[in-house]
Amino acid sequence: MALTPTKKDPSDKPSAEDEVIIREIDEAVRQDDTAQFVKKYGVVIGSVIGAGLLGLAGYLIWDAQTEAALEAESDALVSVLDYAQANDFASVQERVVPLLDSETSGVRTSARFLQAAAALERDEPTKAVELFAQIADDEGAPQALRDLARIREVATNFDEREPADIITALQDIAVPGNPLFGSAAELTAIAHIEAGNPEQAGTLFATIAKDEELPESLRSRSRQMAGLLGVDAIEDVEKLLEDEGVAPVEGDASATGAVGAATGPEQ
Repeated sequence: MALTPTKKDPSDKPSAEDEVIIREIDEAVRQDDTAQFVKKYGVVIGSVIGAGLLGLAGYLIWDAQTEAALEAESDALVSVLDYAQANDFASVQERVVPLLDSETSGVRTSARFLQAAAALERDEPTKAVELFAQIADDEGAPQALRDLARIREVATNFDEREPADIITALQDIAVPGNPLFGSAAELTAIAHIEAGNPEQAGTLFATIAKDEELPESLRSRSRQMAGLLGVDAIEDVEKLLEDEGVAPVEGDASATGAVGAATGPEQ
């Protein structure tokens, strides 16, 4: 009499021998899948990896060449500075030429500033103005250096320019908060005087005088100009007297005189 087969309990674990067989089958399937994958995509993957390695190699070569070129330009710029410090501006004019078309904005801008300085030393203001204008119009140059170049351009040929042109050229720089506000504002205020706008000039001088971030020499000069134009540029009289080295004494007429000297005549 045959025995009725019993169902295997699903919770029963495969024997050790079964596990070995299962692993071998699974490994064979994996190897076959891998072989098929490599056969199908191996060439493409190899091409991508090869292209990536070539690109990396190309970048490393370019980076090394760029760094070497920048180092060479930096050395050349230092050499030009040495000639400038030695007041050999003829050599400056000659040696700065290769740096004027540098792809590095810092090198190019510095070279143009040096060439402009050399032009001024050689009494060639027209050439210096042209160079300052080139820097100011160079969109690749740092904005602070562009602003400085614009101020130097205006200052170099100030007497030959129309006051309205000066005011327009410096309007974006002669703004409180700009690092070059003081210099630009002073030139602008003088242009307002020449244009017959004393009120605007006085107000601008007063703004300069009240800016504690600016050099005291410029603030003092502007305070006096504002006073001459009838604009009060003093916010703290006691502090001004202290800065001027005058000890205020109650009822002392000398203190009043000191303030009057600082602000200019009453209008």
